[in-house]
Amino acid sequence: MRYQFNDYILDTDSLELSKNGVLVHSEPQVIKLLALFVENDNRLVTKDEINKAVWQGRIVSEAALSSRIKSLRHLLGDTGKKQQYLRTIHKRGFRFVADVRPVEEQGSSEQSQPVAPPVNGQTTRFTESNIKKPIIAVLPFANLSGDNEQEYFADALTADIITHLSKHRWLQVIARNTMLGFKDKAVDARDLEKTLGATYVIDGRVQRAGNRIRVAANLIEAHNSHQIWSDRYDRELNDIFDLQDEITETIAARIEPEIGFAERNRVVATRPANLQAWDAYHLGVHHFFKFTGEDNVEAQKLLKQSQELDPNFGEAYAWWAYAVILGMVYWDTSPTQELLDQALAACNKALSLDSQNASFHALKARIQVARCEYNSALTENEIAINLNPSFAAAHCGLGDSLAYEGKYEKAMACFDRAIDLSPNDPQLWAFYSYGAQSLLFNKEFEKALKYTERASAIPNYQYWTTAHMAVALAYLGRDQEAKNTVNRLLQQNPKFSIEFAKQKLFYLKMPEQIDLYIKGLEMAGVPEKYTS
Repeated sequence: MRYQFNDYILDTDSLELSKNGVLVHSEPQVIKLLALFVENDNRLVTKDEINKAVWQGRIVSEAALSSRIKSLRHLLGDTGKKQQYLRTIHKRGFRFVADVRPVEEQGSSEQSQPVAPPVNGQTTRFTESNIKKPIIAVLPFANLSGDNEQEYFADALTADIITHLSKHRWLQVIARNTMLGFKDKAVDARDLEKTLGATYVIDGRVQRAGNRIRVAANLIEAHNSHQIWSDRYDRELNDIFDLQDEITETIAARIEPEIGFAERNRVVATRPANLQAWDAYHLGVHHFFKFTGEDNVEAQKLLKQSQELDPNFGEAYAWWAYAVILGMVYWDTSPTQELLDQALAACNKALSLDSQNASFHALKARIQVARCEYNSALTENEIAINLNPSFAAAHCGLGDSLAYEGKYEKAMACFDRAIDLSPNDPQLWAFYSYGAQSLLFNKEFEKALKYTERASAIPNYQYWTTAHMAVALAYLGRDQEAKNTVNRLLQQNPKFSIEFAKQKLFYLKMPEQIDLYIKGLEMAGVPEKYTS
């Protein structure tokens, strides 16, 4: 059933919410909670009813309920003070007070764009916007357990993967209701390209034996049916809901970078003479992830071009801002206040175009860290994770913000979470490198050294990783190894010096962190100044 209230439309069957035709993303439990309230508008909904509908009767804390209520209010732009949508009835429950009216069914929710299921022969090609976002079709996962009772688990995994991938706003994910027409059918990915316009297809299978669950997933390029990624997950079955969350978050986190990698390669390989905004954006991100000074300049240029080609393309603004910040930290972009202000304004522009985009919040946080606005960065990263819990870079960014505030144990938990979520991430070396820096600040030099070794084993890692390694070795008293590491550092960046490091560490504001790091460089034998 579909309901409208103010500018919102909620599809309670697919659990999809849109505002003015644009998909609004949140946690599945938050949307379930909204559906419960909308279906019972202007009626008191007790906490017991919420517990049964959202947590299937499991006992949860008051804090968990309060967190979901807060998330729902944030999703709708409401507050506990305004209560324009959700009114608290003290000690009893809640009442949804906005005017709600049913909307006539149209075959699918607005945000997924109408596509009739192919089983009745009336397929309509998935239409694209002016931005050529990749279209993802998630086939219903097959239940190979020989136990019909496990069918619900395979269906739930499929639905949750669709939900998690939809949180990556640069992807278009075909609605679950449409894909149900392919359940228990042999499907060629090329047929999904023809009928639904799918760019990539995800399929998988679930198998249970005793107390163990095995889940396998594949990512397929639709136009040629080539498999570009696959993985398998074997888990002990303890809490079925926790297991479901873990597997779906992991699969979504690992598939999204693979799609990004494939898209960048496609644009690079077929670079058109007349670049459109989408092409310029992906070429810019392609150069961004090469992590060299020359490529960073080219990335900034292409992302600016993408903005000019489509002034309403938020990704071009947010990623340009991040490219500028990395240019300041690693290469030759000067960290001026004017440029820092422009970078922040670009992220705010992106968020004005899509306030529910987790990437935009996470990238804004990177700019705020560079501005030494750590508390604001913490808030933005927390919003990003709330919008997309499987977004590894946001977990890394949260770790960074915590580390610069001196909260090292919490920071390391975030870095490790990012690494676990996305072991093939194009920024994986940075997850390890930023983790190493946090460990240095906490004087855990042996562990910091291990993190730098892992980072330096990844192609395109940056010279700051080598600098972190030199600092760790110096504090461990391994003088010759520290000296050798400094020699390698100067080969990577001949301009590196104590003076250079002080200039580039502009994003640190705790004197003890700066002093510890600079002293480590001095002990390792880094020259005071660069001499050509």
